[in-house]
Amino acid sequence: MEGSEPPEVAAERARERLHEEIERVRVGVEDMLAEQDSSAGDVTELHRELDAIRAEASVLIKRRARKTEKRLNKRIDKVDARTEALEQRLDAVEQDRKYAEWRIHTTTEQMLDGLLREVRAIADLLTTQTR
Repeated sequence: MEGSEPPEVAAERARERLHEEIERVRVGVEDMLAEQDSSAGDVTELHRELDAIRAEASVLIKRRARKTEKRLNKRIDKVDARTEALEQRLDAVEQDRKYAEWRIHTTTEQMLDGLLREVRAIADLLTTQTR
């Protein structure tokens, strides 16, 4: 089911899980430090290590978010290009339809004019013959 969700939702969910895991580790480390009776140097070193882990996690999250955003933008660009192509095809079809209507109208008008001339010619023949 995770494969069917949008990339931004998956990225947000992964970000949340990573933050939860980082917070869980941080709390665990701080609890361990509170329980230990070690020297101040060890505590400082562990705090520095914890800060480094936080910074590294932040960089990883930003990198993954950028990758997800790039993929999403590529998909949007593809959809935009397809939409533009469809709009152009629709415009062409509309032009063809208008031309076909004009052609049908013109042809029908010419045909009716020809029929009218023939009917008048027949009527003229009939009126001249009956006189």
